[in-house]
Amino acid sequence: MDSHLHVVIGAGPVGSAVTRLLAEQGHQVRLITRAGSPGPDLPTAPGHVQAVAADAADAERLTELARGAEAVYNCASPPYHQWPQLWPPIAAALLTAAERTGAVLVTAGNLYGYGPVDGPMTESTPLAATGTKGRVRNQMWRDALAAHEAGRVRIAEARGSDYLIATANSQLGDRVVPKLLSGRAGSILGDPGATHTWTATTDMARTLVHLAADERAWGRAWHVPSHDPRTPQQVVDELCDLAGVRRVRVRRMPPVLLTLAQPFMPVLREMPEVLHQHTRPWVMDSTAARTELGLQPTPWEQILRDHLAQYRPGPA
Repeated sequence: MDSHLHVVIGAGPVGSAVTRLLAEQGHQVRLITRAGSPGPDLPTAPGHVQAVAADAADAERLTELARGAEAVYNCASPPYHQWPQLWPPIAAALLTAAERTGAVLVTAGNLYGYGPVDGPMTESTPLAATGTKGRVRNQMWRDALAAHEAGRVRIAEARGSDYLIATANSQLGDRVVPKLLSGRAGSILGDPGATHTWTATTDMARTLVHLAADERAWGRAWHVPSHDPRTPQQVVDELCDLAGVRRVRVRRMPPVLLTLAQPFMPVLREMPEVLHQHTRPWVMDSTAARTELGLQPTPWEQILRDHLAQYRPGPA
């Protein structure tokens, strides 16, 4: 495989996964973060990776850094409660850089833009979100698609559901896994019995890298290949079985606690807008990427083992 320059914006779980994948393929990766460091998810940048400090909203700087790049990957993750202020200038700067350099722009997206739904979501499900965060993401997509259709840029977007990652904000992250490993019940914001699609960050990364290289994928949004939906309780049961601990129940956090904590945790003030994703079935159909692009999800057991490994050293 020929080596090319790729530019990755953001070193969170997805940006780090994209960076690792591209580096493993022998490409040169320019990883852009505000601090210029690989970030906690990529503590030691592998060979072929250059970490650079830059403001993702600075179109001139991004253009300079993207010169000669095959693709630019938008894996930025502004603070949840500041999306309306921070996303528009970042998205505009990325479009400008892609237009000026000719690099393909691929974006790590989500399902917020669909709003509450009554059945499985496909890429043709209307973007009917009325909440602030969904509207922000939808405007980003409309602007990118308009630029693509005008022949100014080449773009694609990968949309995934909730990730199984080791963070405080993850549904099945810090509030659940450490507790189940010690035989205690964890708590989540939604209904433990609501069916839900879970996406692996590694599958988001593989999808983004594929979209950048496959011109058939440009000008469209694609759902990241993910497994059949499982309830949070089902996932916890499987994690317990793999960890060799007794099964524990998942509890729903009382709504009053969520309300009381909002003044102290800005991210929790954003939850009411997206709570429907966790209190009713939230199912993503990824048939298109599987059948048209030939992409498949990571084996489910491996996803669970990787998730456990984030909390417990050694084999899961």
